[in-house]
Amino acid sequence: MPPTRPVSLPTALPSEPQAEAGNAAARLSSRLIGPLGSLPALAALPGWARPALLASGALVAVDGVAHLLHPASGMVLGLGALAGGWWMLGAVRLPLAPKRIDTLQGWMARCEGLLPQFQRLGIDADGLAQRQAALDRLAAERQADALQLALVGGQSPEASLQEGLVAALRGPQPLQLHLGHPLASAAEGWIWPEGLAASDALVFRVQPPLRASELRWLEAVPAGQPVWLLLQDPEATEAPEAAAELLLQWPGADPERLLRWDGDPASLAGALAPLASWLAREGALLRGRTGRRRLEALHRSWQADLERLRRRQWQQLQQRTQWVVAAGVLVAPLPSLDLLVLASANGLMLREMAQLWDCPWSLEQLRAAATELARAALAQGVVEWSTQALAAAVKLHGATWLVGGALQALSAAYLTRVVGRAMADVLALAAGVSEPDLARIRLEAPLLVARAAAEEKLDWAGFLGQARRWWESSAVAATG
Repeated sequence: MPPTRPVSLPTALPSEPQAEAGNAAARLSSRLIGPLGSLPALAALPGWARPALLASGALVAVDGVAHLLHPASGMVLGLGALAGGWWMLGAVRLPLAPKRIDTLQGWMARCEGLLPQFQRLGIDADGLAQRQAALDRLAAERQADALQLALVGGQSPEASLQEGLVAALRGPQPLQLHLGHPLASAAEGWIWPEGLAASDALVFRVQPPLRASELRWLEAVPAGQPVWLLLQDPEATEAPEAAAELLLQWPGADPERLLRWDGDPASLAGALAPLASWLAREGALLRGRTGRRRLEALHRSWQADLERLRRRQWQQLQQRTQWVVAAGVLVAPLPSLDLLVLASANGLMLREMAQLWDCPWSLEQLRAAATELARAALAQGVVEWSTQALAAAVKLHGATWLVGGALQALSAAYLTRVVGRAMADVLALAAGVSEPDLARIRLEAPLLVARAAAEEKLDWAGFLGQARRWWESSAVAATG
């Protein structure tokens, strides 16, 4: 996370002394950079020298103008120097297009790679065995050569419909037909049974008008699973109004996958002709698509479970880091030292977060992502809001526990809290990505920070309670 500390951002244009101080800082920066030559020469510096140069520049620049500026303005200058300098020196060069996995082997390997993460996060042996068994079942599904087609609906299919369906869809690929039980009119979660979800395609039999429960089941079809609607209506082939009404009821329907049938067994083969042609054309590819879809769904489910475990451990890391930052800002006598405290503490937090999310990014890459989030937090006034809210808390509760530098210290803790939560969202979204998509992070940073700030504001009372306990413990330690 970028070395900074929370401040109240100025809302008015700079006064003449402030403008003069800015000019002085610019002249000082030019004198520092001048002897090093052009930007290509700076870019040629070794990687370890760039952060050192930036930290030194920030120290000198901030300290040189701190006596002319309000300390808070000095911190904004320090943040700008670090962020701008990091960009100018090209400390982080990243490709913007992460790899996509589109093969069965790739998704299988990705799911297998999640099992050690569950183990590291403390899942028990039984839970690990259950997940391994689920992965083995998906591997066994891939061994079946026959196409898996499921006939579902709100009522049990007649024997003539079953026989006619098999006869009409017979093609070059072997076909196995699954007959689902009548779909319940009310279900908890509206989750499709495992056998039906594993089918290569669904044939959903409906009789107009579409009932609410049928619509709920259609909306709950697993993502990517093909659905064909068999509209059974005596007037279906002559009056298109029923089909148009059904498409209006379920906007997600594909008009090309709507089969109109008048209910006569003799005409069933003609009604199913589009489906038979599709199976003959796509049948060789359907098994592989279903395998990828199933593995992707398992991967999403496991990632959600991992995320819950990670967030539980991350909350402890977040609380520990925010008070380390607060203590460092409280005892640091100079704004430049505040920068170093924030850089050090947040660097440790980023490393631990990378381990928690099994992220292979380097510390420089993590800092680059966190910098975008911190800049978005400053632009949205997160620090200004927290400072004002803390000031209001002083008036409400008295100054016995919040005095002097503690206001800035707690604002620093709150900024660390918000940016840390946003960084956790970035790592969760980028799980499995070898390198960060910095351009995407830059575009999404305002939204991620706004969401993190909104969630933290909901727990503002909890943060104030933690702050009070931290301040009281710090005061006891200082007097003892």
